[in-house]
Amino acid sequence: MSIDIKQLKYFLAVAEEKSFSRAAERLHISQPPLSQQIMKLEAELGVRLFARTTRTFELTVAGKALMGEAADLLARLRMTIDTIRQIDRGEVGRLRVGIVGSAMWGPIPRMLEEFQTKFPRVTWTLHELGPTAQYEALRAKQIDVGFWREPKMDADELKHDNLRQELCFRENVCVAVNERHPLAARAHIDLTDLAEEPFLTLALDKSAFPRYLLQCCVAAGFEPRVYQEANEPQTLLAMVGAGLGVTLVPETTGRVGWPGVVFVPIRSNAPSANLYIAYPALDDAPVVRAFLNILSPSVG
Repeated sequence: MSIDIKQLKYFLAVAEEKSFSRAAERLHISQPPLSQQIMKLEAELGVRLFARTTRTFELTVAGKALMGEAADLLARLRMTIDTIRQIDRGEVGRLRVGIVGSAMWGPIPRMLEEFQTKFPRVTWTLHELGPTAQYEALRAKQIDVGFWREPKMDADELKHDNLRQELCFRENVCVAVNERHPLAARAHIDLTDLAEEPFLTLALDKSAFPRYLLQCCVAAGFEPRVYQEANEPQTLLAMVGAGLGVTLVPETTGRVGWPGVVFVPIRSNAPSANLYIAYPALDDAPVVRAFLNILSPSVG
């Protein structure tokens, strides 16, 4: 049996118009090929769909049944085609976003809001993970995109794992000090001003970013005295607020009011806290494309 969509559309037109001539006009075809398609459909089904006489034109019982089924089938097909097109445009699906916690103090919430507004049928979830965990999650296809900070990942390693990384947002590091600290009154400070300060840092074994910051201090001429490590930036800031030390954080961290903490810019050669987005290079997922289009004004 080889019934095609065109035959069902022709049949519905005739059934709804109750006239071959009006159906042909509606379909913008001549009547003979329309009649031939209906006859072919009846032959394929082995039933009569229309009871024709010189004065009447009625659907048979089988024709009435097919009319309802065909209308439902074509409606479902239209919905399926529409959904497929929406999926291809990235308007339907899910997006799993890996992120480092400090990124939520920057532009990411605004980008997510814009994405949700433009693509309300996409379900997205945030997965707060360190850069190393995000990298492994990307390789295992457990997340679709990941956000992390400096230092930039090695290009050969990314290529080997079929990942791509792009600069998403430029940002510098500043110094978080207790409000009673003498440095809190300064408009700017140099990294070397921190040489004798107890240093608070994110866990050095969880991310390359805190190791990169320590190397920036070494490059400035001193080796920091690491006093405490923490897994979350808010823990570091709580310790700064308690007067336990100083820490280096992205400048956007200062947008949030932290009790007892002052954020001071670094005068020159400030370490960067650039935010990168990473995603699979070979997986042309429409939802990921749609998300990247939201980011495109600031990418690169």
